[in-house]
Amino acid sequence: MTPTELRKDLYHILDDMLETGEGVEIERAGGTVVLVPQRKASKLSRLIKRQTVVGDSGMLPEISWEQAWQPGSI
Repeated sequence: MTPTELRKDLYHILDDMLETGEGVEIERAGGTVVLVPQRKASKLSRLIKRQTVVGDSGMLPEISWEQAWQPGSI
């Protein structure tokens, strides 16, 4: 595709790229430029890692919760 062809139908080409996920090659001055749509990040990849355990997490299996737990308190 030439830059003129891209300019003539830019919005339609962009919509097609987003729909199909395929890129477009534009030839200019003896070279080729490739436009590729960026993939959306998954929800899991956008999660922020947080420090949720204060102290040594290896000690968790050894903690006794019987004294702190009361039936029906949940």
